Amino acid sequence: MTQRFVTRGFVGRRRDDGSADIASRTPPGQYITKDFPVLSAGPTPRTPLEQWTFTIQGLVKQPVAWSWQEFLALPSREWTVDISCVTKWTKLDMRWRGVSLDTLLEGAEIDDQAAFVIAWSDGGYTTNLPLPDVLNGQAFVAYEYDGAPLAAEHGGPARLVVPARYFWKSAKWIRGMRLQAEDQPGFWESLGYHNRGDQWREERYGGD
Repeated sequence: MTQRFVTRGFVGRRRDDGSADIASRTPPGQYITKDFPVLSAGPTPRTPLEQWTFTIQGLVKQPVAWSWQEFLALPSREWTVDISCVTKWTKLDMRWRGVSLDTLLEGAEIDDQAAFVIAWSDGGYTTNLPLPDVLNGQAFVAYEYDGAPLAAEHGGPARLVVPARYFWKSAKWIRGMRLQAEDQPGFWESLGYHNRGDQWREERYGGD
């Protein structure tokens, strides 16, 4: 790929502490970092919370939406997960608080034809995911990281987190999801990144 978006502090050194556990949790081609690098394809949106909403639309019985306060009132939980970025860093035991996509989709009454989720964000970013990849506890919308409100540079006030996929699938500044019968490549996917992004299969770019 010739397309590169690199920000300061995004280069790290491979660490090898001899731990079999760490090795087993590190996808192929990745190195472990203790930092939380920042990588964005554009400027950081900063939507006032009183204007923020989260919407589920598309192949659902009726679109549903929550204000920021309504979203915070939804059932939430803490998640401790490992995250891998396509730029080859992996960070272990990242602590988040958020709302499971299962919880969000419960009230939407999904149409039987729905097969894909298109996540969309402030700033125009989108990413696509097969519906089975985000159900049954596999994905959540986070609004806290490491015990504090999620910082804007990391996608706050809320971002999608899909631990089983490369981190570009975890859309920053998420504002909603559209359920569709047909797939639709998102921002990075349309620029040649892999459509599914499974880090254990090294699905980095189209053709991998």
